[in-house]
Amino acid sequence: MDDVDAVQAQIARNMLASGDLVTARLDGVPYLEKAPLIYWLIALSYKTFGVHDWAARMPLALAAVILCWVTYRFACWAFEEEAGLYAGIAIATSVGLFLFTRILIPDAALTLTVTGAIWAWLSLLEPEERLPLRWSVMLGVCLGTGLLLKGLIAVVFPVLAGIAYMALTRQLFCIEAWRRLTLGTAITITLAIAVPWHVLAIRHNPPYFAFSMHGWPGEYRGFFWFYFINEHLLRFLNLRYPRDYNTVPRLWFWLLNLVWLFPWSVYLLGVPRLSTSPSSRADRTKLMAVCWVGVVMLFFTFSTTQEYYSMPIYPALALLVGSAISTGGRRVRAATYVLLAATTLLCAALTVLLGLVWTLPARGDISGALTQHPELYTLSMGHLRDLTLNAFAYLKLPLAMAALAFGGIAIGIVRSRSNFKRLVLVVAAGMVMFFQATRFALVRFDAYLGSYPLARSLQLSPPGQLIEANSYYAFSSVFFYTGRTALLLNGRNNNLEYGSYAPSAPSVFIEDREFVSLWRGSGRCYLLAYGKELPRLEQLVGRPDLRIVTENAGNYLLTNNALP
Repeated sequence: MDDVDAVQAQIARNMLASGDLVTARLDGVPYLEKAPLIYWLIALSYKTFGVHDWAARMPLALAAVILCWVTYRFACWAFEEEAGLYAGIAIATSVGLFLFTRILIPDAALTLTVTGAIWAWLSLLEPEERLPLRWSVMLGVCLGTGLLLKGLIAVVFPVLAGIAYMALTRQLFCIEAWRRLTLGTAITITLAIAVPWHVLAIRHNPPYFAFSMHGWPGEYRGFFWFYFINEHLLRFLNLRYPRDYNTVPRLWFWLLNLVWLFPWSVYLLGVPRLSTSPSSRADRTKLMAVCWVGVVMLFFTFSTTQEYYSMPIYPALALLVGSAISTGGRRVRAATYVLLAATTLLCAALTVLLGLVWTLPARGDISGALTQHPELYTLSMGHLRDLTLNAFAYLKLPLAMAALAFGGIAIGIVRSRSNFKRLVLVVAAGMVMFFQATRFALVRFDAYLGSYPLARSLQLSPPGQLIEANSYYAFSSVFFYTGRTALLLNGRNNNLEYGSYAPSAPSVFIEDREFVSLWRGSGRCYLLAYGKELPRLEQLVGRPDLRIVTENAGNYLLTNNALP
């Protein structure tokens, strides 16, 4: 657990320890940019199981499982049991859901609420619906919990998708359609769930209201401005301050969804032409799924994008895939041959790569064989560019397993192409094996990406003042695993910059002069620093006074006095 993972986990830990469930804090500094429900769920998990890294991941793991089940039930409701099975398997064994639920971010839970809200909206528009109150309550609960998970987009996506669907089906100006939606009940429930925390957050973090469209260093305008204006509106316009994020090029943001839904994305070729006058529930659901995808993707086309921002469309694509496979036909058979070609090529490429690195040595940890591309690390998959041919020498077992997985899928397709149910199960089993190979590869990367060895060394060392150089995120896992706080050397930047100017912020930020005074004092100090920071630190206090306690993948735990 490191970086974003440990930050999220530590915020929940701080909430549990302090009893303050309104304002998120890191190292005592207000952290105002995110909604709190994910922290509450992690804190509840800690309360139940104790403070562990696996306990921090438990809520999102459960959310991902429930998301797969809801997608299955949605497809069963819309199509038939077989289509539901295919849709559930498709989202459960897609590359994107596996990769992006490895990170402790609330997007899988957000996707669950968006899916529930759109299903409820579509159900309420059904002419023969006999339980409108149940669906109206579900709509309100999903919108309200979504607001507490990820902010306003949790309402924007399902509402705009629903309006787009109503426009295409000529219901937008139909009074009877709006009456069936019973929005009064849904809105009341949404507000009852979401409003209390927002009101308390504004009251606890004044000034109450500010509406400036610009952010500047050193200014603090309270929760309302930062959360609603800066984090929602200005981020959408790519004007947020501080700009501590990156964005994926628009074309790649669209095309990469074929990768995130792989291997099932090939079956989007089998989706039939849609009608804007759908006569069946199945056709209405497919049209809603297209509106759903279109709204999310167009929204982010005009905003900033990360690779995982498109996760809310995964269930919509899975619905289309499940329907297409269960229907069969010439286009689905053609898609199966495309999948056969793709998995065969992947197996061949991985086999060749394994042959190239088979005799290469793998000494020490993988960090020595990687390159550095820090300009990409604000993207979720940015570290993939660090891989070199020599780095794959450390990944021989994962390479072999991945080659076998895709080879097995290709053979299974050849042997099962006339039986779609068996074919789907074979592909799913191969993807499970591929995910296991990926997990083994990620374990090898832990030494490069994680700071746990530094945390362990600090726990075994004599007491002393902990200082962190440059940024809290850089060594966030040390704070989580040790339960320590620290002074932050030149750390008034990125996600902690705004909160550092809050009246309630603690005096944890120090500059070079204060650091030198502490380091040369009589008390023991520890310093967490990147290797690239060492030359500057040597200029400040001298190389002899920077004693290495532990080094891990170019990151250091240093102390000012010799250890006993």
